[in-house]
Amino acid sequence: MKPAVLALEDGTVFEGSSFGAPVERTGEVVFNTSLTGYQEIFTDPSYSGQIVVLTNPQIGNYGASKLDNESVKPFIEGLVVREFSPLSSNWRADETADQFLARQGVPIISGIDTRALVLHLRSRGVMRGVLSTLSTDKAALVEKAKNAPSMAGLDLATGVSTKDRYAWTEPIVGCSPSEDFGAPREQKFHVVAYDFGIKRNILRRLAHTGCRMTVVPAGTSAADVLSLKPDGVFLSNGPGDPEPLLAGPAKEVQKIIGKVPMFGICLGHQVLGLALGAKTFKLKFGHRGGNHPVLNKLTGKVEITAQNHGFCVDPDSLNANDLEVTHINLNDQTLEGFRHKKYPLFCVQYHPEAAPGPHDSVYLFDDFIKLMEESK
Repeated sequence: MKPAVLALEDGTVFEGSSFGAPVERTGEVVFNTSLTGYQEIFTDPSYSGQIVVLTNPQIGNYGASKLDNESVKPFIEGLVVREFSPLSSNWRADETADQFLARQGVPIISGIDTRALVLHLRSRGVMRGVLSTLSTDKAALVEKAKNAPSMAGLDLATGVSTKDRYAWTEPIVGCSPSEDFGAPREQKFHVVAYDFGIKRNILRRLAHTGCRMTVVPAGTSAADVLSLKPDGVFLSNGPGDPEPLLAGPAKEVQKIIGKVPMFGICLGHQVLGLALGAKTFKLKFGHRGGNHPVLNKLTGKVEITAQNHGFCVDPDSLNANDLEVTHINLNDQTLEGFRHKKYPLFCVQYHPEAAPGPHDSVYLFDDFIKLMEESK
């Protein structure tokens, strides 16, 4: 096996074996605690600019299927695993995970102690790193990591957003191909979705619930959105720091508030927070995985959720006269959702569409439908 090196900005270095593309990539090194769904992680645009460590010990064993892609390509900068399987055993697979990532230019390091790496990132916080399958010069790689751009202050959403407006026309066959949510509903509502890095399963879920979807670029003006005469506006997930979006998308979203029902997920939740005068901050190591407990304060129930974010809305910055906290993360008590007391608007920090799961929070799409029905 050819060698690979992961070097962190604090001088920590991990050596392992190389898979994927023979390249060198920089990014913020983060970890995800999901047990399955690695291809959905690879192709989630929210991971743009990040090298992802997967805590599940074996990755790649069920290959890659084009039906499981959340976007047009992988957006991770690199992949870090304990054991990478070059073979796949899955009747749905079109190719191995190694072929899939190699073809898309993504490097992989395998054979390192991912437990030690994750503990390091939890105690010291996520940090910049370099994953190289070309060089073993540790000192030089550490220096490159130190000089890599910081995630704080980085607008990545604009870069991954669609360049042109389009209608989502994929046939409704349920949500993800491995899930069955029953027969799709009649598409009674026209929803305009801001694309900050939108995932296909979000579009599938909205279409399945009864929405005709038009997707617009992140920089679309409020006037252009409202000219489409939407029944509702959706704000998608996406990568990077939300604060650089304050002067652009957040200001345009502010002009839409109160005019049509709105629903935001992840970065969309943060953009809504900024539009309503709240502040955001960077988490020490973020929330990434398919097993995060969230308390729904409206029902008293605990939902197991899928999450992928490194920034958070500061609950103390919310205007308590206008906004109500609806969801709280039970691991660290951070804000996971809020709604407006006057206007038809709500949002959550996590991903309720959740492919391949869990599905505790899919009711939120029905809540959005109810808002639009009441508004009509």
